Amino acid sequence: MIFVWNKISHLLLVVLAVTLLTFVMTDRLPADIAAEIAGHGADSVELAEVRERLGLNRPVLLRYATWLGGVCRGEFGKSLATEQPVRAALASHLPVTLELLALAQLFALLLALPAGIISAWRSCSLVDRATGTLAFGCASLPNYAMAMGLVFICALKFKLLPATGYTPLSAGMIANLKGFMLPALSIALVEWVTLMRVLRSDLIATLKQDYILLARCKGLPAWRILLVHALRPSCFTFITLLGMQTASLIGGAVIIETVFALPGVGRLLVTAIFAQDYPVVQGTVLLIAVAYVGINFLVDLCYALLDPRVRTVVAGG
Repeated sequence: MIFVWNKISHLLLVVLAVTLLTFVMTDRLPADIAAEIAGHGADSVELAEVRERLGLNRPVLLRYATWLGGVCRGEFGKSLATEQPVRAALASHLPVTLELLALAQLFALLLALPAGIISAWRSCSLVDRATGTLAFGCASLPNYAMAMGLVFICALKFKLLPATGYTPLSAGMIANLKGFMLPALSIALVEWVTLMRVLRSDLIATLKQDYILLARCKGLPAWRILLVHALRPSCFTFITLLGMQTASLIGGAVIIETVFALPGVGRLLVTAIFAQDYPVVQGTVLLIAVAYVGINFLVDLCYALLDPRVRTVVAGG
């Protein structure tokens, strides 16, 4: 329990720091949202009324404290552009991003795990070199370039999948998955490379350990040595990287969501920035920050489950 509470306290401080920094940065932007709302022909009196109504005439720290108090009560404010509650906007866009990331990470794992295990077991072989060459080619392309290539091949050339658009899950699972296949593959075909290389490197080091040599001498099958004895101690860096990728993609999938016209959180954030919709920006940043630290917390818990020494070190520190 001491381990868990220590991690939670640290993560809460990170969330507070990120949201405060975002609040101060948006307050220092040169654009005047009050002028946008009041209109171009508004005089100084009308601008002052709008600023007072929005609370923009108060000190930034006081406004942050008010916003934070509302967040603690579950109130994230309203959009300045549409007057829609920020919580409702996030709730409507978040499932799209979560489904995209879940499929992308699933595809990345399906590629990285077998490729990393086989490359480590057959290190320096023809299979290892071919896998490394393929990985190098995928890593050299950014995800938006990969997206354009997949759209050309799968949507325009062979007409296998739709190029853009989003179909809700309620309208049918098949149509929904078809709309997510290309966006998810655009992310997975780039992200799997790092996962595979890290797993391969750690597995090669683990396979040189004495207890692995002993298992080979006992005549244990190769699959048992790899999956039971070698894979678990080789997963620390792999799990960390997987968690970091998932957390970063929550806010970083904005390009893919824009290319494929997916109404996700990343696209919502960009739209709010251009519209100077600060409550939506602040709520989206809070969501991304909480997701980021939450996933890192889960990674730390996985560490503690894989190696109990982690709990002892953190609790003692």
